[in-house]
Parts: sequence; structure tokens; C-alpha cells
Amino acid sequence: MSSPIFTAAVDLGATSGRIILGKWADEKLTLNEVHRFPNTYRELGQHAYWEVGTLWAEVQAGLRQAVAALPAGAKLASVGVDTWGCDHVLLSDSGRLVFPVHAYRDNRTQAGLAALAERGAAHLYAATGVPNVFYNTSLQLGETISRFPPIKDLAARCLFLPDYFNFLLSGIAENELTIASTSQLLDVHAQEFSRTALDHFRIPPAWFTTPVLAGKRLGGVIAIPELEGTQVIAVPGHDTACAYDAMPASPDGGDLFLSSGTWSLIGFENAKPLLGAEAMAARVANERTGLGGYRPLTNVVGLFLLEQTMNDFKERPESARDWDALIAEATALPVPEVLLDPADPAFTAPKSMREAIDAQLKKQKAAPPKTLAGYTRLICESIGRGHAAAAANFESMTGGKFRRILMVGGGSKNRLLCQATAEAAGIPVVSFNLEGTAVGNIANQLISLGAVKNLATFRQLLAADLQQKTYRPKK
Repeated sequence: MSSPIFTAAVDLGATSGRIILGKWADEKLTLNEVHRFPNTYRELGQHAYWEVGTLWAEVQAGLRQAVAALPAGAKLASVGVDTWGCDHVLLSDSGRLVFPVHAYRDNRTQAGLAALAERGAAHLYAATGVPNVFYNTSLQLGETISRFPPIKDLAARCLFLPDYFNFLLSGIAENELTIASTSQLLDVHAQEFSRTALDHFRIPPAWFTTPVLAGKRLGGVIAIPELEGTQVIAVPGHDTACAYDAMPASPDGGDLFLSSGTWSLIGFENAKPLLGAEAMAARVANERTGLGGYRPLTNVVGLFLLEQTMNDFKERPESARDWDALIAEATALPVPEVLLDPADPAFTAPKSMREAIDAQLKKQKAAPPKTLAGYTRLICESIGRGHAAAAANFESMTGGKFRRILMVGGGSKNRLLCQATAEAAGIPVVSFNLEGTAVGNIANQLISLGAVKNLATFRQLLAADLQQKTYRPKK
């Protein structure tokens, strides 16, 4: 019997962050969430920013707690970081921040979004495989350079957020492939940044380096004395890539992957990108796997709709029991005759999500719900239809047929959303009781450390005792 291997996943989401300690022993993974903390962007004047210093303080505190939770005599072998996509920092040649860290929901990109939609979007899609979306790093950096031209002289490097936390931990500045692929700046046919895209947005190529693949060891932790000897490993920096890696997919294909949370990211693994007019119209983003393959996916507005709607209700759920009661009450209601279009830009960052939903329903001459349960039913059914539409688009473009939807994330615990997705898509939804992003993060660390042969092996071992529930369409 070999000694257990302990790793730590730094998993930073747009609404909360977690530090999870993983124990790998006898080919089984055990997780221990040692630290959880809230995260949100803050509005200053007309713009939105991340409190990156607070995030770093929480990461350090959580990693110290991970070390404290180790058995006597055990060492933390490695740490990996994943975050949401697109957001980034600009650093001087000495590693200092030279520009505020904007949040992707900042409206500063709207002018560039509209201009690109009028001309150039197809050209950039052919080069990068990423559609024109308001949160793209390309539009963010384009706006920064346009409004503050001297930044081109001040900044020496651009790191995406997981890259930056890797840098703070190890002192090594590298761009990682999966997070780079969210930016609309990566060459869709190579593992390099696209000169076409960089030139279009007037971004200095020197700000980036050739992205490293997942599993790259960056060196030991230098920022936290308690972690001396712990390796920093560049796992897939995009949390969705980690979530996909955690899913025990059938080795012969045929599975759709759905990471359901604030956003619903639905897609599949493929040997080549999906390009062309149909893919662009369907807003297919050809993101990358940690080892350089492709994850064509589309982004459906997810439970952000429900999270924000709850702000307008006093009786919002606070415990698992409260959530069960809300979902049960919502499930007992009839399916609304009129559903929402989650892609409506009005839902991006409204002052009141309830008012934004009511306004869309009014345009469709439908009465708004009267209770939180009514909104919950409406939102879950609408998101489910969005999932089904994405699945149908992928089948149309590939000529294939998907047999299952594999679902992880917070939404996988919402039985109403799971069933609504199965009904709308007409295929089973398999919900896994799985901390997807953290598991995928740790899986890549274990592979880098040589504890697991490859991702296929890890998925096979994980599936052996994984809790899951299948929701089948009743129609």
C-alpha cells in the first residue's frame, strides 16, 4: 500500500472561492473543503472591479488551513489554481500591478462589442474560434489600450487570473492554455496567441508568452513558508476545463458536458474545432483542453438569473432544507406557457433581475410570477430549454447524436433544473454528486505528480464509486 498523496485545489468562482484538500490513496480521491469565502465584484463609479488583494489573502489563509488539516508527518505535494475565464491583470516588468483589475461584467466593452459586430467579427472568429461576447479579454484589453494609450509602455505582461495567482505563489509568470482560450486572442489552429487578433486590438504581443499545457510544474511555493517544498502545478486554469476533466465520460464519445452554475457551459470534447457561419451564429466557443484538444461549447446564462432574482425576496433560502422546500414548491407548479430568453442582454447585470424578467414577460404579454417559487419554476424551465437548444445546435453542426448530458456544478443539485433539461433535450441527464472543478483541478495535479497515468485512467477510477442520479424525459 503506497502512502497517501495530498494536494490542494484553489478554486475561485465569481461568487465564491474554496480551498479543497485532496487525499489520493488506494486509487480513491477524498475531498476536504478547508476554506470557503464569498467573492463579488465591487462597483466604483461607473465601473466594476475585483478585490484581487482580498482574494489573495483568502487563498493564503486557505492554503495554511490545508496544511494544518494534514495528518501528522504528511506533506502537501502540490497546489493548482483555477478561476472563471477572461479576467486578467497587467503587470510591470517587476511584477507590480499597473492597472485596476476590472470584472468581466463591467459595461466598458459595449462600444467595442457593437463595433466588432458591425465589421470584423467573422474575421476574428475564423482566427480564434471564439465569438464576439461582451466579456472577452480581447474587448477588455482593446478598451484599456484605447482609453489609456500609455499602458502599452507601463505594462510588460498580461496574466489571466489563475496565471497571476500561480505567479504570486511561485514567482513564475506563465500563460496557461485553457484560460488563454477564453480570451478571443488564441490562435484556433495552434497553441500560440493569434497575431491577427492581437493586431486587431492593438495589443502588444510581448504581453503574452506561448501558453503552457496543463501539468506543467512551475516550481515550489515561495510566498507561504508553511508550504515550503509544495509544487505549484499549472492545472487547467479555466474552471470549466477542470469541471469537464472531472466528468466520467464514455470513452467512445456521445456525451455532452454541462457545467451548471452562475453560467451554464455546455459542450463536448472534439479532435478539431467547430468553425464557420453556423458555429459563429450559435456562438460556439472553441475552448481548449489542458492538453491542447478542443472543447467546443456554448455559454447559456445559468443560475445567475435565480441568484439575482432572490435579492428581491425576503424569504430567500439559507439552508439545504430551505432549498429543498423551494424546489419542491416550484416543482408542484405547472410549466409556464411563456418562457424566458436567457440570452437577452437585459439580463447581463441589471439593477433588479426581477424587474428585468418582468419586463421581458410583459413584452411577450405574459403575467409575471407572484412568488419566488414561481420565478424558480420559470427560470429553471427557461435554462433547461437553453441547454436543449445548445444540444440541438451541436447535433446539427456535427451530424452526430448525443446519448446523455453529464451535469456537474451547483445546478446538478437542482432536481427541477435537471428534469427540465432532460424534458427539453429529450435525452437522459446524469447528475453527479461531484465537486467538478476541484476534482478536475486535483486530477491534473495527480497526473503531473505521476500518481495517475492519464485522464482516461482517472475518470475510470473515479466512476467506480461516484454517486450519480439519472433524470429521464417523461414525455
